Amino acid sequence: MVSDEALVTGASPSKPVDVWDLPLRFVHWGLAAAVLTAYFSANVLDAVHETAGYTVLALVGFRLVWGFAGSRYSRFRSIISSLRVVFRYAAQLLRGQHHRYLGLNPAGAAMAVALLALLLVCSISGWMQITERFFGIDWVEQVHTCSSDLVLLLVIVHVAGVLAMSLLQRENLVRAMITGRKRDDPAD
Repeated sequence: MVSDEALVTGASPSKPVDVWDLPLRFVHWGLAAAVLTAYFSANVLDAVHETAGYTVLALVGFRLVWGFAGSRYSRFRSIISSLRVVFRYAAQLLRGQHHRYLGLNPAGAAMAVALLALLLVCSISGWMQITERFFGIDWVEQVHTCSSDLVLLLVIVHVAGVLAMSLLQRENLVRAMITGRKRDDPAD
């Protein structure tokens, strides 16, 4: 029997394959929860905000290690190769052309790098604010506030991009990040 997905896309059914390993998925969803908790508890629940910030820092630290020790699609090697073609990929998207990737597409790779870097800036500047040396220093507070707002903006763009690509490619990418599995018919 042919699946609904194959009927919609006109493709033959394909079996799901493991793409996102459990540690990567744990970090992804842990960061989602910790970032939202930190953002919305700021200046309201200081202990919750601080705990969420340390959680973000720990998860980003683990993700950096996992970028070298993890499975194929968790490694930075696959992200770096995607980063080389970000602008070409974006131009193709604007022309209505989209290629499917089993791992991160180039736009997703760029977003992952931007978010990880910005989360480091945000969590380190947040930690700096509670140290004796940097407490009350204006530029530290400004860096933390601006980076926090930019993180939330990038999260919104990330979610919009995931939903758009899910529709374009007729594949539930949110489910893929929950289960770790995707169809095995990519253009990658």
